[in-house]
Amino acid sequence: MRIVLFALLCFPLSFFSQTAAKVVGISDGDTITVLLDGNVQKKLRLAEVDCPEKKQPFGKNAKQFTSDQVFAKKIRFTETKKDRYGRSIAKVYYDNGKYLSAEIIKAGYGWWYYSYSKDADLGKMQETAKARKQGLWQDKKAVSPWDFRKEQREKAKAKRLQKQMEQLSVIDQK
Repeated sequence: MRIVLFALLCFPLSFFSQTAAKVVGISDGDTITVLLDGNVQKKLRLAEVDCPEKKQPFGKNAKQFTSDQVFAKKIRFTETKKDRYGRSIAKVYYDNGKYLSAEIIKAGYGWWYYSYSKDADLGKMQETAKARKQGLWQDKKAVSPWDFRKEQREKAKAKRLQKQMEQLSVIDQK
């Protein structure tokens, strides 16, 4: 009993809740697919980081960085919750404890997702990468992915509205 209690005190609880897997796919800089026991694939959205979208500058670079770090490697992850698309949000660790989200931010290929993170150290890493003009911070006009997505939604909405107006105009002319 004492040994079990000692073991519980020596290891963080997150260690026990981690799942081992092999990375078999990289969707973009902040989304990976892993292979679990039983040949089950699972898509993971990285916690605390938001990378440029594929159509944004540095989107391909972010995907390549993530691939270089973890593709075909064994990782450990802890699920934190599900996002609105049903993906598991996860903290991913590799190469003896490196935290993938932190490595992406340090390299300048992602933003600290401060709306969903309380880890201010990630914000400091972002500021360091920005000061050093690493990765996407080479672009003085870098747009955060959440602002980019909002802009894309607004453009799509305006386009739909324009199309509706054109259709109404055709009906009025008849």
